[in-house]
Amino acid sequence: MGFPHEAMVDMTGGITEVFMVASLPRALGSFLRSLLEKGALINCANSQGPLEKSNEFGILFRHAYSVTALETVKSTIGPVQLVRIRNPWGKAEWEGPWSDNKGIEWHMVTAEEQRRVQRIQQEDGEFWMSLADFRQNFELMEVCHLSEDTLSEGDVKKPWKCTSHHGQWTPLQGSPQYNLTLLEEDDDPSDPELTCSFLLALMQKHTRQRGTLLSIALHIYKARDHGVSSRESPLLSSTKDQGFQQRPELVLRGRLAPGHYIIIPAIQETNQSGEFLLRVLTEKGNTTTAAERAGVATDSLTQPLSPRLTGLPSTNEARDLFVKHCAKGPYCRPLDLYNLLTEAISKGVFAGSEKMLNLEHCKSFVVLMDSQGMGRLDLTEFQALWDKLRKWTSIFITFDKNKNQALDYLEISPALSAAGIKVDEFILQLISLRYTEPDMTLSFPGFLFLLMKLDCMMRKFQSFDVTGTGMISVNCRQFLHMTMYN
Repeated sequence: MGFPHEAMVDMTGGITEVFMVASLPRALGSFLRSLLEKGALINCANSQGPLEKSNEFGILFRHAYSVTALETVKSTIGPVQLVRIRNPWGKAEWEGPWSDNKGIEWHMVTAEEQRRVQRIQQEDGEFWMSLADFRQNFELMEVCHLSEDTLSEGDVKKPWKCTSHHGQWTPLQGSPQYNLTLLEEDDDPSDPELTCSFLLALMQKHTRQRGTLLSIALHIYKARDHGVSSRESPLLSSTKDQGFQQRPELVLRGRLAPGHYIIIPAIQETNQSGEFLLRVLTEKGNTTTAAERAGVATDSLTQPLSPRLTGLPSTNEARDLFVKHCAKGPYCRPLDLYNLLTEAISKGVFAGSEKMLNLEHCKSFVVLMDSQGMGRLDLTEFQALWDKLRKWTSIFITFDKNKNQALDYLEISPALSAAGIKVDEFILQLISLRYTEPDMTLSFPGFLFLLMKLDCMMRKFQSFDVTGTGMISVNCRQFLHMTMYN
């Protein structure tokens, strides 16, 4: 009285997919044959009626059947594709065409052919039916995929090759990435497309202990020398139809041409943390071996990408910088912050732009985050500042389209919108006068400085908006404009 696909996972450690039969490929025979050749466990059911009652052909509603074989049977009217189904009760069989008791169609098949497909004419719970009748009488199909590691039967022709990776999401660190290289196309003569089939399974760990499910997704991008850009659309994504999903395990099926790709296990709330297991099932010929990120791979594999420089160090690394540069107190004063930020920026992707940072920027950072009015930040205030700077750094990386460590004037407004701040034309003019360089671009330190000012303005506006109407007095508005320009 549960879900068969969940039971199959618990019993085998496999990877499951749930299909609506109506959405299965038109070439259903080829689809089923591929699953069975890989040793998949397949259940099917019809939920369009009351529990354990049957339709006119004897198929029980809300009852789990198994798909056990697919054969092309030779008959006097030509070859016919039949699928074999099993009722675990050992009775209550299909009563339509090709059934054991009422299937006159078997008279068109020789006894030798019936022996070849191991047809048994008795009430044993197992029966044959055509693919057309399968579509008409079953609504749901659940598939549990097994790999070489979990299959023990020796007659499976094409078991999946499985690669597993344990990873984690860290707040404000961005999603981890994995390299996927597909070189050998599927061995399917009936398929005119030269593609490689694969399955990705993203399982959240410790969900029962944590008591919550994170909203997750899987994306696949074409690998490029410069990495994956957030402006680029994925080739395949689990969010296409349902968005981010709160599931213990998310499965994405795909077929892509041979080549190099990037897998990104994504999390919707980037301030959350969690651990996951990523499994990649690939076809025969796409084995998993070590390969260099920048070279030409020799096999199909998934491996973590080499660590890449980030915009700003992690929160833990920033804490070490705080201890190093802010030994007095310990508090972080403007000059301490200037030295700290100069070192942090010089070691990241914006190396060189630390020359655009000045002490006035750091004075503003301290003043705007100083809750005590002492002209200094304690560790808690510094960490709050660092979280903001890292968040804004990610936005800057996204909109720095020319990768020249500066935002073009036309990119400023979209970048601010991405940070949750929409500005009118008047404010945009103030920004161009006060914060941009002579060439009308906005440097990386200048962008952080600008967002800190705007963030402060938003908080002040909310404090002035005592009625909660989204309106403040003229005097307050003038004060905010002064704050913005200064």
